[in-house]
Amino acid sequence: MKAPAECQNMTELRVEIDALDGQIVAMLKRRAGYIDRAAELKPAEGLPARIADRVEEVVDNVRARAEIEGLDPALVEAIWRLMIDWSIAREEKVLGA
Repeated sequence: MKAPAECQNMTELRVEIDALDGQIVAMLKRRAGYIDRAAELKPAEGLPARIADRVEEVVDNVRARAEIEGLDPALVEAIWRLMIDWSIAREEKVLGA
């Protein structure tokens, strides 16, 4: 992959963005696999789909990482809260609400 500053025109830039988007989608699929596994493991540990403390821990972690990376923590939090809600709904299909 080229660094953004190495792109000489919009065509090159779009190729890089599309490639990166593909990697992000693949990573989201991988994350969903972990969510599915959590839904399998939680019943044995007596855990519900939503664990409020864990949700806030994940959000705090990604906000801190965003700050380190120079990315807007509020944006990252909004994306992760949406992803967490989706993940919990996915788990609830297996575990029940």
